[in-house]
Amino acid sequence: MHRFFAPDIATTLALPEEESRHCVRVLRLVEGDEIEVIDGAGTLYRCRIAMAHNKHCGVEIISQQACPPHWGSKIMVAVAPTKNLDRIEWMAEKCTEMGVDRITPLLCRHSERKVLKTERLHKILVAAMKQSLKAQLPQLDELTPVEDYLAEESDAQRFIAYCDESLPREERKSLAQVYEPNRDAVVLIGPEGDFDPQEVVAAVKAGFVPVTLGESRLRTETAALMAVATMHAILSVKC
Repeated sequence: MHRFFAPDIATTLALPEEESRHCVRVLRLVEGDEIEVIDGAGTLYRCRIAMAHNKHCGVEIISQQACPPHWGSKIMVAVAPTKNLDRIEWMAEKCTEMGVDRITPLLCRHSERKVLKTERLHKILVAAMKQSLKAQLPQLDELTPVEDYLAEESDAQRFIAYCDESLPREERKSLAQVYEPNRDAVVLIGPEGDFDPQEVVAAVKAGFVPVTLGESRLRTETAALMAVATMHAILSVKC
């Protein structure tokens, strides 16, 4: 059954214009056909097309079902966007497919990318949510200075991954060893030039635990994906 995204489906009883066009003009669905609609907040609706209009496809809700994230505790990643936009888009897509609750683009001292428009990233997250049969859309933040992110109050486990050999590497522990699957968690991933040493010191003072993601030196987007995959792997075994 075809699945569509409509955040206000419960009140509007209609698909947004872009989804309506895809439903009626591209897929050629007609009145009476049944579809699935997700609101991005964790609810799946089974609907019947009531008015097959390519700009305002009206629906009748047949049933609804709560579909909370299957991984339970929140998984969050804060990562400095790469200079090559395709790579950060790929990362966001794959993290959403695996399951992530929040993605925060970070602005760091060594960031190659100083500006980030999130409209296209949002569309990628929506497509990945639908493709992976999820009903909850990850929170996508605007580009956030790392010092502002460090100042946020949170009860989540806080980790920071870095490669800089001038920093105390013996203090780092494997994320797989220190992550507690029954608690919310966030992992900070730096830019291509890594975090500035002062940023790492500030993060540790703010309660972030230095971690390693393995023996290989990973690209920024790969490190973010590795962090999310590690937490999912532990959740699948211990929960």
